[in-house]
Order: sequence, then C-alpha cells, then structure tokens
Amino acid sequence: MSARVRFSVTRWWSIVLKEFLQLRRDRITFAMIVGLPIIQLALFGYAINTDPKHLPTAIIAGENSTFSRSFIAAMRNSEYFDIVETLPDDEAGRRALAQGRVLFVLNIPTDFSRRLLRGERPALLVEADATDPTAVSRATSALSGLVASVESKDITGPLARLAGKPPAFDVQVHHLYNPEGITQYNVVPGLMGVILTMTLVMMTGLAITRERERGTMENLLATPVRPIEVMTGKIVPYVFIGLIQATIILLATHFVFHVPLAGNPIAIYLSALLFIAANLTVGITLSSLAQNQLQAMQLTFFYFLPNILLSGFMFPFAGMPKWAQFIGNLLPLTYFNRLIRGILLKGNGWADLWPSVWPMVLFTLIVMCIALRFYRRTLD
Repeated sequence: MSARVRFSVTRWWSIVLKEFLQLRRDRITFAMIVGLPIIQLALFGYAINTDPKHLPTAIIAGENSTFSRSFIAAMRNSEYFDIVETLPDDEAGRRALAQGRVLFVLNIPTDFSRRLLRGERPALLVEADATDPTAVSRATSALSGLVASVESKDITGPLARLAGKPPAFDVQVHHLYNPEGITQYNVVPGLMGVILTMTLVMMTGLAITRERERGTMENLLATPVRPIEVMTGKIVPYVFIGLIQATIILLATHFVFHVPLAGNPIAIYLSALLFIAANLTVGITLSSLAQNQLQAMQLTFFYFLPNILLSGFMFPFAGMPKWAQFIGNLLPLTYFNRLIRGILLKGNGWADLWPSVWPMVLFTLIVMCIALRFYRRTLD
C-alpha cells in the first residue's frame, strides 16, 4: 500500500512521455501551438495599422491646370492618398463611395484656376467616406497642409500677392454617411458579422463533431439518407438561430445605439442569410477536419482570429499591406461588413451591394464542395 502512495519518478516520467506522444499524434493541436504565435506576430506586427496610408482616391477633374496638378501631386506625396481612378461626374463619385471602391473623391471645379487668379479664394471639394472615422481622420487632417505646399511651389512671383493669410484657395471636406464621426456607427453594425461568425461556426463544428464522437453520425449515414441530405438537414436549425441573432443585434443597433437605418431591411436579412450560409459551411468543413470537440474549438479560433483582425472590423482595411488585404478578401466577414455598413449608413441599393454579394456566394459554394468531399472521405 505504501508503495502505491509513494511518488514514483518512473511512473511520473511515463505519463509525461505519454502526453508528448499524444501531442505528436494530434497534428492539429501541434499546428495550433506553432501556428498561432506566428500568425499573431505577423498580424499585429505588420498588418495592423492605426495610421492608414495610400487610401484609394478618385478625381473628378473639371480642369487640368498647373494648380490642380500640383495639388494632386501633393496628395500623392503625402502618402495618405492613392489616386486609383478618374471619374466623369458627381454621380459616378457618389457611386464609387457607396460601393467602397474609394474612400475619397476630389472634385476640381471647372473655373478653379480662373477664380484663383482673380483672388476669389476658390474651394476644392473632397468627399470622404466617413463610415470608419479612424480610416479617414488623419488623411483629412493632412489636407490643410497641402494648400501651403501648392502655394510655395506655384503661387510665386507675380502671383505672390495671392498667397498668405487667408490662403489663395481652400479645401472643403464633406464627411459623408457619418459626419459626426461616431464610432458606434462603424463598430456596432460590424458586431453582427463578428457574433454570427463566432457562434455559428462554433455551434456547427461542435454539434457535428459531438455526433461523430457519440457514433450517431455513422449510424445515420448507414441509412439510405445521402450525406448532402444529412448536412443540409442539420444546418437548417442554425439558419434560424442566425436570423434570430441578426434580428436581436439589428434592433439593438437601431434602438439602443441609434445607428441610422438608411437602407432596405429586406436587403439586410438577405445579406445576413448569405453570410449565415457561408459560416455554416465553414463550420461543417472544420468539423470534418477535427477528430474531437477540442480540435473543433481550436480550428474555430484559428478561423475566427484573422476574420476579426483582417476584415476591417477593428482596424481600417485600406491601411493594411497588400498581402493582408489579399487574405482579408478571402474572408466572408470582410464583404458582410461592407454590406451591412453600406445598407445601414449609406442606403445602398442592389446594384451597389452586388460587388460584395457575389464573393460570398462563391465562397459558400467552394467551401460546401470541400465539406462534401471530406464528409464522404471520413464518414462513408
């Protein structure tokens, strides 16, 4: 009896070796141990940027004078603005802002140079997509310094009388969609996508992995029911759960946080339905890869981390490096954030929503095909 009570280094070392062997066999857990620190270092060290630069900007050029060219060059040199396209009129500029193709539109009046030479202090108009105040605040603050840069370069010699105080011309900034810069208008709508991602992927992955551990999934597939019927039948209840969550968040968004509802509520629910389908297919795929519920939880977190950091929910998407934007453009949460913010704050219609709808549909179809393949391989 005393031998059993006494601590044995041999028995203890045997248990230690067993745990190491178990970890070596558990490849998913080992990948998480190595992969998570590397991913977090890469994301927080390189991808996250609270001072975004090279923001996409469009120009409506009413004229092409020396002064307008100098101001555009000063915008480029400031590194905050990246001129990506030239638009024909104001309507095209508003459409580009609504669709999220650009964050700024510079409008140069047709009589800008003539009025400047007359000493009338004309104004350049810069329209900014202020749905994310953090993304545009520093860039708009830099605009005032660009006027002095143009003055020192081009308003010299006989034109020096036009420089000084007040400056020869002005830059007026219109903050669209969120003129007060209220942070909740940007964060709270994005929370709908974050909550749906976290709950639906986790519930689907755990539910089906639990079925596998209990042996009921194999019994179910032994019946004439086809795998696709099992999969789609199991996710239907979670579709309703997602819609209930979306409704709760939408009501809180409007009545508690007073976020405006500028768009069509039907468009919100259709967008949420597409997003729910995308997350459920991810959950099914992760459950097919996981061998137990712990691995399903680990894979869910592994998927959730880049979603919350690279989708534009917490940090400005346009300020990330190109490789981080590439990864973010593979995630459905990125497009859902654009959809929900576009509907609520911008009042976007179906034509403006389509550039963010088709990537989610394509993502869902691709992931569903992957899930079907793994289900046949693991459960047949």
